[in-house]
Amino acid sequence: MSQSVEDLPLAWLRDNCPCPRCRDPRNGQKLFQITELPPDLALDAVRRTDDGVEVDWAPDGHRSTYSARWLTANAPGAGGGPGDRRSENGKTLWTAAELNGRLPEASWTEYLSDPVVKARVLESVLGLGFALLREVPCREGQVFEVAETFGYVRETNYGRLFDVRVEPDPNNLAFTGARITPHTDNPYRDPVPTLQLLHCLTNGAAGGDSGLVDGFKAAALLRAEDPEAFALLTRTQVPFRFGDAHTELAADRPLIDVDGLGRIREVRFNNRSIGTLLLPADELDSFYRAYRTFAEITLRPELQLEFRLLPGDCLIFDNVRLLHARTAFEESGARHLQGAYADLDALTGTLAVLRRQRAVAGDEFVDGLAELFEGEGADAYLGEQVTMAQHMLQAAAHAEEAGAPDALVVAALLHDLGHFHGPVSGAELMEEGIDNRHSHTGADRLAEWFGPEVTEPVRLHVAAKRYLCAVEPDYFGRLSPASVHTLEAQGGPMSPAEVAEYEANPYAADGVAVRRWDDEAKDPEAPAPEFAHFRPLLTGLLRTGQ
Repeated sequence: MSQSVEDLPLAWLRDNCPCPRCRDPRNGQKLFQITELPPDLALDAVRRTDDGVEVDWAPDGHRSTYSARWLTANAPGAGGGPGDRRSENGKTLWTAAELNGRLPEASWTEYLSDPVVKARVLESVLGLGFALLREVPCREGQVFEVAETFGYVRETNYGRLFDVRVEPDPNNLAFTGARITPHTDNPYRDPVPTLQLLHCLTNGAAGGDSGLVDGFKAAALLRAEDPEAFALLTRTQVPFRFGDAHTELAADRPLIDVDGLGRIREVRFNNRSIGTLLLPADELDSFYRAYRTFAEITLRPELQLEFRLLPGDCLIFDNVRLLHARTAFEESGARHLQGAYADLDALTGTLAVLRRQRAVAGDEFVDGLAELFEGEGADAYLGEQVTMAQHMLQAAAHAEEAGAPDALVVAALLHDLGHFHGPVSGAELMEEGIDNRHSHTGADRLAEWFGPEVTEPVRLHVAAKRYLCAVEPDYFGRLSPASVHTLEAQGGPMSPAEVAEYEANPYAADGVAVRRWDDEAKDPEAPAPEFAHFRPLLTGLLRTGQ
């Protein structure tokens, strides 16, 4: 604990008592009101425990227990995370050049099947403000299925689903072929829908390209270049209005909204929907100067990210941060998008649950590795004088001693995972002189939990032996008898063409490094750390979607 309990604010500490008298154990919600706590709280006794502290309170004798982990994570002044991540401090602000050629995207199939990919997509919506799903089935209403993977559809006067196409009697410019300048949707609502989805069904018209502008970046530039204009736009209530034969909507909100600490939290920008401001003449002049300055920043070419939505593309974006736009298109051409609104709070919650589930599954995966090392790992290792566990632990120790990056230490630790039974593979084939492709089997098994910086050196460590036999004249003579035996089953030294192909692999050097540690890790007298020593490295590199 970094701070003594005696120095903590007492009302705060008591308000966070986790005992079942204070919180319902079924849901964690508090069972008391702040007014029900004694106004003259004091610490009667404090006892250190193995995992934290136990506190007796005066004057009511209540007892609370706080874990060391909780006290450390929640220490006053520690800062903590960005909360709901609605303000600029929880975002990555961008210009178009920073994202051109590397849009945050994923295929629909990967998004549905891989929780890491799904988490990465949702994280992009929170952090960058948008993500693009490719190859989403081109059928009407499919946008609902996309929204329901992370939240709920927000119904508006446009319905649960709206069609963005040319209409004969449009109530909005979006339903024409006209150019649409950067804007946010529905600024005349309070609360405004915070997410928008646009699913492209057809886009064969000339024109009609899409554009995005990071409104938070534009607002931050305004603050840096013209602080007075920025301040004025954060305090002027702008009348946003929309009406048609069946609808009348109004919301008075600033163009740039900030939180209590002055951080940008929301942008509402839609020239089509601003009503008549009723302000004194001098204030109107000042507002329009600031408004024009902000608008000019949003139109700077370096902020305009342009791309074309193709059939099957579904764009998900933050509607209170990103301004979206569209070039004009020929109304005679076929262009049909379907859209829906949703909200950031559900997406944020889905991501948090996904990460929690993934973290639990990751712990279980590492537990399974520990069991393999303790169980099958005690078996003999293909005719060597060490067990499989000793061999892999020694290899990881050599990598660690060499100052290798964490990913390579883990690759060395797990390089022979493919020899194990159960969900992976076995060693019998190798003993019979048949290649069991354990390098590929192990790498494929690890790919669910680790990135290529771990899996590819594992995949290459057998090929690296064949490579070294071909390029280093004395390497073969240093191989153990068991390794010579397996070399023949694995294909023998590489041919010149195979050498060239191996050297072109971006992970070739890492594969060689793991191979050398593999060769050194066969000493029955050499000490090696226990598996638990490497557990923090494993858990730190797990692909949990964070």
